[in-house]
Amino acid sequence: MKLLADLLKLMQLEVSVYHNAKVCGDWQINEHEIGQTCFHMATESGFKLNIPDDGDYILGSGDLVIFPHEMPHSMKPSPALNGPQQHVAYSSELKGVGMLCGKVDFKHQASLQLLSALPHMLIVKNDESTPWLNHLLQLIQDESYKDENTTQVILDKLSELLFTYALRHYIQHNNNNVGMLALYADNKLNNAISAIHANPKKQWTLEQLAQISMLSRTGFSENFKAVSGWTPMHYLTWWRMQLAWSLLQSGTSVALTADKIGYKSEAAFSRAFKKQFNISAGQIRRGFK
Repeated sequence: MKLLADLLKLMQLEVSVYHNAKVCGDWQINEHEIGQTCFHMATESGFKLNIPDDGDYILGSGDLVIFPHEMPHSMKPSPALNGPQQHVAYSSELKGVGMLCGKVDFKHQASLQLLSALPHMLIVKNDESTPWLNHLLQLIQDESYKDENTTQVILDKLSELLFTYALRHYIQHNNNNVGMLALYADNKLNNAISAIHANPKKQWTLEQLAQISMLSRTGFSENFKAVSGWTPMHYLTWWRMQLAWSLLQSGTSVALTADKIGYKSEAAFSRAFKKQFNISAGQIRRGFK
């Protein structure tokens, strides 16, 4: 989905694997960093995930759980194992559960809208509806048995693909929700969004965007609001401001940034930017100094 690709490119996500080993014995792993975007994957065997006040979930080999904002939780082997907890290499003959755990960082504040559009926990099962998950699992397993200097880098990249595919899967299978991701999944409205992304500088009108979506002006506005919770012009402004943030971070001048996203007046752009982010465009360009 190109719209998701546009957003992910803007956010400049970085995925780091902080645990990849076979965990043996009667083990328990708890949350890593409250509030951090993170994920866990059973790469061999399975585990039981417990969320306080929410219950237990059983995840098998290849199943993936993502926490947009990590909350208290614990993981134990399923079925249960005996003996002291040990974290060993995958090549070990000890019986255990392969656990891949990682965190996701974003360089762009647009991630706030993405993460708020996701549920508090996202579980993706390794089954016939997710062939990509099994393919990535096999690559992760192959890499986990190697002892090479490049393994960490490759696992980080494979985990980045895990996260990206999981987001796409969620959008494709949860289009009844209201929010930005539901907007991206709407077959008519996403034509208008694609046009905005392709030409953010254009002075778009409701009539033009409605025509692209093959809807009346009223129908387009009402449908857009019902699906996303935003007005079309709200989204246009939001997207322009996200692009502006990236341009300013890269060192583009405030005046040139304003021009690139369709503002004829640097002052008008500066006011809109400050209203959006509660920080001045100049401060972003100077690196918050």
